[in-house]
Amino acid sequence: MKELKATMAGTVLNVLVAEGQAIEAGQAVCTLESMKMEIPVEAEVSGKVESVQVEIGAFVNEGDTLLTFSE
Repeated sequence: MKELKATMAGTVLNVLVAEGQAIEAGQAVCTLESMKMEIPVEAEVSGKVESVQVEIGAFVNEGDTLLTFSE
């Protein structure tokens, strides 16, 4: 199982995927807000979402796990 981690600190604005959903490389899986900018977080590889680790409105630090997935 692989993890998708936050590349910067920010607040989770949207979670665009659900557990069990297939994702494609380059697909936006959530949106973070940092310094009044909206930053889409994209999947690095294709796979299936195993679990979503964050909720809308949560603050995440750089390196925090956003979701886990299998390839």
